[in-house]
Amino acid sequence: MANLSTKKSRSPKKAAPGGRRSRPDARRGGRETEKPTKASARPPIAERERTAEKARKASEPHPIRATKQERVLTLLNRPEGAGIDEIMEATGWQVHSVRGFLSGTVKKKLGFELTSAKADGTARRYRIETRHGR
Repeated sequence: MANLSTKKSRSPKKAAPGGRRSRPDARRGGRETEKPTKASARPPIAERERTAEKARKASEPHPIRATKQERVLTLLNRPEGAGIDEIMEATGWQVHSVRGFLSGTVKKKLGFELTSAKADGTARRYRIETRHGR
């Protein structure tokens, strides 16, 4: 004898998308949600004032910001050059980052001639040699 089942099948053809049944949402008590009208969709006054303030600030000219690379190159172009501690203070970098910048960026990528000098009892000073005749 065949085993007859009274269970309903849940085939994908009959199920609603996402595996949910299409019935009124029980959490909302079966009520339909109201669509916002144009008056209620408008942001409050404080919100509009904040956006107006942002637009005003965006239209003001920005001060020119000096990048860390520009700061270091300015220090290195001085006649006395710069020490690692000065570069660290200007950029907030650690010692190994300053040395990497000097060798990788200043010498290799930018192609500047970087010289260093160390007098007795003083820290090593680095500076960029200016090329004359170019």
